[in-house]
Amino acid sequence: QVQLVESGGGLVQAGGSLRLSCAASGRTFNNYAMGWFRQAPGKEREFVATINWTGRNTYYADSVKGRFTISRDNAKNAVYLHMNSLKPEDTAVYYCATRLSSIATMRVDEYDYWGQGTQVTVSS
Repeated sequence: QVQLVESGGGLVQAGGSLRLSCAASGRTFNNYAMGWFRQAPGKEREFVATINWTGRNTYYADSVKGRFTISRDNAKNAVYLHMNSLKPEDTAVYYCATRLSSIATMRVDEYDYWGQGTQVTVSS
């Protein structure tokens, strides 16, 4: 059983930056791959970034490459999403997720636990 709680969302202007945090509780979190997803109104949940259990391998959606950075601190049971050069199209509810595997994946249906989400709104 794993519980995830996102924080750090808010309202920012285009070009600004924001850091999202995800606090996890439960057993063997340090051996789980983690991911960030987002969902805008009327759209399906989409992949943003993922990181394997060691933190060495990261993957990003094309839309955020070069702007977003995913990282994790297993000692703190936390994963982060640093977002720079934000655009209005980044506006969405951002979700933290984890899967019962050390291998990162971009597929939404391969994650087992989800947080409740945090709203990110980017104004122009």
